[in-house]
Amino acid sequence: MKNFRVAVWVAIIIVAAMLGWLTLNITKTRDMPLAEGPFGVPFTLVSQSGEPITEQALRGKPTAVFFGFTHCPEVCPTTLFELNGWMEKVDPAGDKIQAYFVTVDPERDTPEIMNQYVSNVSKRITGISGPPEKVADVIKGFRVYAKKVPVDEKDPNGEYTMDHTASVFLLDSEGRFAGTIAYGENPDTAVKKLENLISKG
Repeated sequence: MKNFRVAVWVAIIIVAAMLGWLTLNITKTRDMPLAEGPFGVPFTLVSQSGEPITEQALRGKPTAVFFGFTHCPEVCPTTLFELNGWMEKVDPAGDKIQAYFVTVDPERDTPEIMNQYVSNVSKRITGISGPPEKVADVIKGFRVYAKKVPVDEKDPNGEYTMDHTASVFLLDSEGRFAGTIAYGENPDTAVKKLENLISKG
């Protein structure tokens, strides 16, 4: 019986120590900044207007960045439409937050195509394209998943679609990672995330 009591107390002490360690580390993690430096990588690509655009465009004010492609049947147009609506709600004047739509399919999504596509959905979101190899570097640098998928497996060089990350990346005014908005996220939650992003600057 004595040995049993000793074993129980030892177990209690171990559990208490583990809980204390977890609590300490959770507190430390909560107090740590999400990132020390800008998220992603330096780049020089092309905006939908045909002008050069670099990573400096993602500085100066809170930014939402979404990676997709113009041949996307549902996720991309839905996300762009919803993002535009959320931005109008949290920033009616359009001077507190900005957004960019970066193609994962630069072979088809030229700046002209991006301009036509994005302009039909929003005047507040800017499309970004560029040489495939440079776009690939940005995709990798932002830790985005993107993969070409043939429509017909028997014809890998024919028509294709793209699998890709469907989340909207949120960056603070210094370009640091500040969170994401998931595809299909509750609209109220998405708006709250953007409000928080703006309040933190």
